[in-house]
Amino acid sequence: MSHLDLAKADAAAIGGQIARAAALVGLAVALLLLAGILAIVGSALFLSDWLLGSMGWGILHGLLLCAAVALAAILAVIGFDGGRIGRSFVAAIVIGLVVAGLLGLDAPNRLYTLIGEAILPGVEPGVRPLVVGTVAGALLGIALAVAAVLRLSSGGALAGALVGLAAAGALLGAVSAITFGPQAGIALGLAVGYASWSALMAADIARTGVDTDALKQRFMPTQTIETSKETLEWLRRRMPPGIGS
Repeated sequence: MSHLDLAKADAAAIGGQIARAAALVGLAVALLLLAGILAIVGSALFLSDWLLGSMGWGILHGLLLCAAVALAAILAVIGFDGGRIGRSFVAAIVIGLVVAGLLGLDAPNRLYTLIGEAILPGVEPGVRPLVVGTVAGALLGIALAVAAVLRLSSGGALAGALVGLAAAGALLGAVSAITFGPQAGIALGLAVGYASWSALMAADIARTGVDTDALKQRFMPTQTIETSKETLEWLRRRMPPGIGS
């Protein structure tokens, strides 16, 4: 009994040391993870403030990028191949670069200014680009609505599509008439690129849907189930009559 009591005391002491070591290792791992998160987030905010003029852009870009990566991971789980996700990513990069280039150089504002000088000489010069951009965006939205309705052969949805796309086009035209400058233009282009990646992936899955049969085959042991059924049928045929099934 003395030996058993000594062994119990040793085991308790060793267990205490193990628990203490495990707690300290867990604390160290948690602090390292926190340090990594702080390094990533802090670097993103610092670079955003330094290069783009505001930490807010870093927060917005981080949110949009994390959402897009999360959606890509979910699509990969449900069976989307990497090629489709990659094509959406490349298309989003192109969209982001185009938007960043146009807004960074104030190209839409310059174009609206030229158009306004030609067709709206009586409008105040400072407001002229905004008026032209809003009207042009609304007309573009109406044209897209008509094209979509004609393609879908759904005349009943024409009024709603006209109003919705006209309003969206007018808002887009008004925003594009703003003179952002290089920093804000590039930052907005990056945000549009990240958002476009999520939008393109969402449009892809909405267009093709999810192959539930393929998903079921990936996560169900179909081959094992079929083999087990064949084995049971083989045993049933060879059992003597009257013994089970």
